[in-house]
Amino acid sequence: MFRLIIIFLILNIYNPATSSIKSKIISQMKKTTNLNFNFIQTINEKEENGNCTIKYPKKIYCEYNNLNKKIIVSNGKSLVIKNINSGSYYIYPLKKTPLEFILNKNYLISKIKTLEPREIDNKYINFTIFEKENEINIFFNKKTLNLIGWQTEDIYQNMTVMFISSIKINQKVDEKIFLLPKNE
Repeated sequence: MFRLIIIFLILNIYNPATSSIKSKIISQMKKTTNLNFNFIQTINEKEENGNCTIKYPKKIYCEYNNLNKKIIVSNGKSLVIKNINSGSYYIYPLKKTPLEFILNKNYLISKIKTLEPREIDNKYINFTIFEKENEINIFFNKKTLNLIGWQTEDIYQNMTVMFISSIKINQKVDEKIFLLPKNE
């Protein structure tokens, strides 16, 4: 009986800190309707950067600072990758990509509620989600509680790491940016 009481006390001492950071992250996410940020994306050691806007649920618009002037757009149902310079154009159902989960704030909140956070270098909080053969690592800044990136495999099974910075929350967003570009 004494051991049971000790275990109960240890778990209760540990859980408030864990549940506290989880509840703070969830609270921050609930307040967030959109994010604008700069990014550095690494896919198989190839690095690209640019700027993105996410509007919950499931909308994203990213402009890449590269020679091809690539853009990525999701209207919540489809994901388009377009090379502005060459005019090449690829369209995918959003539900076939890990972005289906990353861009769904309510899904992330429901998962965070059930997962244990992992602290990294006393700076970041990480949650690992397993869904439909996807492993998605979501990272939050421990101080600001803002989403600061994710790691997953892309649709070609390449490891993709997205680090985000210069985050602006709940800015005015022009809905037209989420209209899917047309192939010209």
